[in-house]
Amino acid sequence: MDKLVEKNNKGAHNLVYPYDILPQPGRMLKLADGVYWVRMNLPFALNHINLWVLEDGDGWTIIDTGVASAEIKSNWRTCFSGDMKSLNVKKIIVTHLHPDHIGLAGWLNRKFSSPLFMSRSEYLMCRMLVSDTGREAPEEGKSLYRSAGFTEDELDSYAERFGGFGSAISKLPDSYNRLKDYDKIQIGNYVWEIVVGSGHCPEHICLYNEELKLFISGDQVLPKITSNVSVFPTEPKSNPLKDWLESCSYIKKRVPNDVLVLPSHNEPFRGLHERLDHLINGHEKNLSRLLDFCEEPKRAIDVFSVLFKRKITSDLLLMATGESIAHLNCLVDRGLLCSKRDDKGVINYFKI
Repeated sequence: MDKLVEKNNKGAHNLVYPYDILPQPGRMLKLADGVYWVRMNLPFALNHINLWVLEDGDGWTIIDTGVASAEIKSNWRTCFSGDMKSLNVKKIIVTHLHPDHIGLAGWLNRKFSSPLFMSRSEYLMCRMLVSDTGREAPEEGKSLYRSAGFTEDELDSYAERFGGFGSAISKLPDSYNRLKDYDKIQIGNYVWEIVVGSGHCPEHICLYNEELKLFISGDQVLPKITSNVSVFPTEPKSNPLKDWLESCSYIKKRVPNDVLVLPSHNEPFRGLHERLDHLINGHEKNLSRLLDFCEEPKRAIDVFSVLFKRKITSDLLLMATGESIAHLNCLVDRGLLCSKRDDKGVINYFKI
């Protein structure tokens, strides 16, 4: 496979997208020495994921796996027998716990007897969420969404959807290899350094290669969309947006701006620092608008118009509510908003 030739395709916010072709499902495109781009379809509104296959001596390392579906398994089989030359998969690295990233890790582990590498928090939380399969929705979950302003019908819809996380994940191996911030991992001829971010999930793994000037960013840095940063029923008072903003600043210090960024969604791009600045500034502007909007008391579901450009439909309600609460909690932690729960359990937020 010939290496793709970079072009100077400029996009919004001073980002550059060097490639004007996409890999077809089941095929690989070479980006750098030993580094290949795979793209799989997803059955969601966000309809694709980028996966990365790295030469690893007499085999391969796969970074992220796609959801557990017959289509993506078939695409992987095409890769195995074609571009991957039927060589063994030696390592599976997962950036974080979401099903489009970890979904087929267990299947690959069993197929190739390949060890799984990921962070501790992501592995354990994934195991916890999978264990919810078949359970009734907890009262803590109903309480959180009732406090946000959900109707009884919307609470019933949440209860019906609860426990579906495990449906897109093949059975995980019962052991894994832990990756931590600043760890270094040898893959083929190159050493990759682990860079950990937070906010989108607890302990998101990114991989930086100084020699190749590549940064595999997962969902921590995306070029055209902003990763969801949400509060969940397990930790209703959390402040993931603070973690997210701090992680953006941290990555900017850790990783130089001359890298080619390989994100999980959209296309590879150049302009890491410009994108991180835009993400930080965008959230700060949202927080400022939200603060002004709360001159009068507002519930979490009342603030969607301030934070989101598109209409929030029923399939996006949980995600949008979690992100709204994250912004509100951030302002509460900054001492700029107060909150008060009424006798029906609904929380109103208002400017101090």
